[in-house]
Amino acid sequence: MKYQLSTEYAWYDTKEGSKVILVYFIQNVPFTFDELPEIARNLPEVEQTANENKRWSSEQMYKSSMYLMSEECHPMMYDIEVDKPELLPVD
Repeated sequence: MKYQLSTEYAWYDTKEGSKVILVYFIQNVPFTFDELPEIARNLPEVEQTANENKRWSSEQMYKSSMYLMSEECHPMMYDIEVDKPELLPVD
């Protein structure tokens, strides 16, 4: 079975404030995110897309990542078959 990967822009809430990030999902469960460069964060279409998606906190991201590790399904920690390996974050 190949696991489904996807990405989306979303808001990330921290103690310092909120920012737009690119969230990586496996089977609709987030496993990591990338901070965006300022030029990408300021694009109206990126912000609009983020407004349409769920907001994430550091606690939610941590719990999701830990859940995937406990199930041995975290694609950055375990060798699992995914449908779109090009969507995996680059180190």
